[in-house]
Amino acid sequence: MAQIFHPRSGLYAKLVLLALLVSAVAGVAVWRGATGEPNREDEAVEQPVPFSHQHHVGEVGLDCRYCHGGVEKDAFAGIPPVSTCMTCHSQLFTDQPVLAPLVDSWRSGVPLRWKRVHDLPDFVYFDHSIHVAKGVGCVSCHGRVDRMPLMRREAPLSMKWCLDCHRHPEEAVRPRDKVFAMHEPDPRDDRLGIELVDAYRIDRRRLTDCSVCHR
Repeated sequence: MAQIFHPRSGLYAKLVLLALLVSAVAGVAVWRGATGEPNREDEAVEQPVPFSHQHHVGEVGLDCRYCHGGVEKDAFAGIPPVSTCMTCHSQLFTDQPVLAPLVDSWRSGVPLRWKRVHDLPDFVYFDHSIHVAKGVGCVSCHGRVDRMPLMRREAPLSMKWCLDCHRHPEEAVRPRDKVFAMHEPDPRDDRLGIELVDAYRIDRRRLTDCSVCHR
C-alpha cells in the first residue's frame, strides 16, 4: 500500500502544535500586559513632584475633596490643577528644589504630567460619585493614604476583589459623614451595614450584573 503521509508529517504536526502553543502564551502575555495595572501593589509610583499624602492628609489635615474636587459628582475623582497646589506653595517652600517642576509649570502654563496610580482597563466602567453616594469610604479602595509618603496602590483592583465587595456591600458601606475619614471602619455588627444598605437603596440584585462594570 502506498504511503499516505509524508515520513516527516509527524514532526511537522508537532512543530505546528508548538507554534500554536507559543502563540497562545504570547497572546496571554500581551493581553495581561494591556489590561493589567502598570504598577504592582505596594509599589510607589514616581511622579514629577514627590507629593506626600502622609504630609498633606495625615499631618496638615487636608480633606480629600480639596484636591479631588470631582469625587462626589463625577466618575473621575480628578487630579488637582497646579493652581490648587499654588494656593499654598506660592507662599510656602516656593524656593525648594523639590518643588521646582511645580513652580515651572505654574509660570509656563504647561501642566504637570502626573502618572495614574489606579488605572483600570478601558473595558471597566467605574464611577467615583456613586460609590461615595452609597457610603463607600476612600480608605476601602485606596488604603491609608494618610500614611503614604509616596502614593501606591494597596488594593489589587481585580474583578474578584470588586465582586467580593459587590456581593457583600454591608461590609464596605459606612455613614456618609465618615466616607472621607481615614480611619479604618469601626468594628460593628452586620445589622448596621444591612441598615445602611437599605437606607442607601443599594440594589443587591444588580450589583453583580455584568453591565454594572462593563458597558
